[in-house]
Amino acid sequence: MNVKKMPAGTKYIFVTGGVTSSLGKGIIGASLAKLLQARGYSVTIQKLDPYINVDPGTLNPYEHGECFVTDDGAETDLDLGHYERFLNVPTSQANNVTTGRIYQYVINKEREGAYLGKTVQVIPHITDEIKRRIKLLGNTGKYDIVITEIGGTVGDIESLPYIEAVRQLKWEPDFDCIVLHLTLVPFLATSGELKTKPTQHSVKSLLESGVQPDILALRTEHKLTEGVKEKVALFCNIAPKAVIQAIDAETIYDVPLLMQEEELDKVVLDKLSLPYKDEPSLVAWKEFLSKLKNPKHKISIGLIGKYIELKDSYKSIAEAIIHAGVSNEIEVDIKWIHSESIKDSNAKQKLSALDGILVAPGFGERGIEGKIAAVKYAREQKVPFFGICLGMQSAVIEFGRNVLGLPDAHSTEMEENTSNPVIYLMEDQKNVSTKGGTMRLGAYPCQIKKDSNSYEAYQSEHISERHRHRYEFNNKYRAEYEKNGMRATGINPENDLVEIVEIKDHPWFVGVQFHPEYKSTVTEPHALFVNFIKASAHVKASLNSTPH
Repeated sequence: MNVKKMPAGTKYIFVTGGVTSSLGKGIIGASLAKLLQARGYSVTIQKLDPYINVDPGTLNPYEHGECFVTDDGAETDLDLGHYERFLNVPTSQANNVTTGRIYQYVINKEREGAYLGKTVQVIPHITDEIKRRIKLLGNTGKYDIVITEIGGTVGDIESLPYIEAVRQLKWEPDFDCIVLHLTLVPFLATSGELKTKPTQHSVKSLLESGVQPDILALRTEHKLTEGVKEKVALFCNIAPKAVIQAIDAETIYDVPLLMQEEELDKVVLDKLSLPYKDEPSLVAWKEFLSKLKNPKHKISIGLIGKYIELKDSYKSIAEAIIHAGVSNEIEVDIKWIHSESIKDSNAKQKLSALDGILVAPGFGERGIEGKIAAVKYAREQKVPFFGICLGMQSAVIEFGRNVLGLPDAHSTEMEENTSNPVIYLMEDQKNVSTKGGTMRLGAYPCQIKKDSNSYEAYQSEHISERHRHRYEFNNKYRAEYEKNGMRATGINPENDLVEIVEIKDHPWFVGVQFHPEYKSTVTEPHALFVNFIKASAHVKASLNSTPH
């Protein structure tokens, strides 16, 4: 049993990657954080992204997947979603740093004359700013351990300043840190062997930058033998017990338990000279996994979006559906349906097998008519419907056209000159010319009417949810919508903006202007998703019990 006395000050763990991208640094980091949290440590994770965009807010989802939004309005990398879902702790602007933000800050300081006329260089000016950002969370005094994931792979030109900053930090006398390096051990079917050479070359590349990894996590499809671990340890200057197997998992939620079996948390605590404290029980986590793998029922939910080819574009929605399914002990089969493929003429053929329909967020005109057709089918056929952001706006447009008799009802985002702008640009957005960080972003309050599906879900009249949009429900039409059956059941109390719309004469029809998926976690599934899945299962059960 480790009983070392705990030194004062925040400890840091850097997670780097080699051989190939998308190995799962974010999941390994989040899993390690979960184990350390379960041992009684206060832990947070930050992501350093090497791209020159200031943030992912202006990136096409095909480029980088979903843009995750924090309570304080930061547009961040989707890995922050994993951090929140695993740790059940909100992240912030300080949890995501990009090269663009670093350079922007340094250049602004240079323009102000802060460097007193010195030549501004990558070393020390850029690396100093990287180090300052790395230390921000630790300097708050809230955390025992800060895990910092460095995006990309070792050897990338873009990553070099970050690796150099880590090298410098390792030599700072009052900075206590270790490096966890994740690499790939591929299996060659032709020879039937696991090959360690890519890992050796990856570590060699890290060593050339002056950084010796303290722990290696080896991503593999096949169980590693002790011989493989010993060989890697020998060639990479690492103790055999610090070589960790990161085998492919059935689900990302298995990874914390797999890392616990490998004793990754103990190895890390030993390296940081920290006591083990409590043995992680992870009772709620194991209960979640048990329900995930042993569902009592199964339903199909259609996810209607325009970025279906890259499922990471809707990562938080997909995970929120999983959380809600587990909460109801239901396996949810997500049917990914491209909105451009749906028309009024084929909606029945495309959607009739679904137990619920979720119309996803998005920007721009492409695919909007398919979303509207999907809403119409859900409304008329009484299929449980959940619309998020543009999904909610699609529901408002569809109702205007087909119930209120306004055939040109539209959003001014898609049709600037429509004579019935039921969705329109917010006043404070009309003079905005730049795109990044200029939307309505972050957490805003909402007041909910009691006789509504939303109140039944939240069990509260006052909630706060995260936003990311420019366009709003046009209040000039609110009375007409209410009179004809679409109610505004959630209102922002500060500016009277419509946040939630519902149709009462329907099994479950809810559209929300905000993004509830951002706040769903393993231990606290989001209430609206839970009730949507519950309603979809209930309608399916009642249809199956009705004699034909």
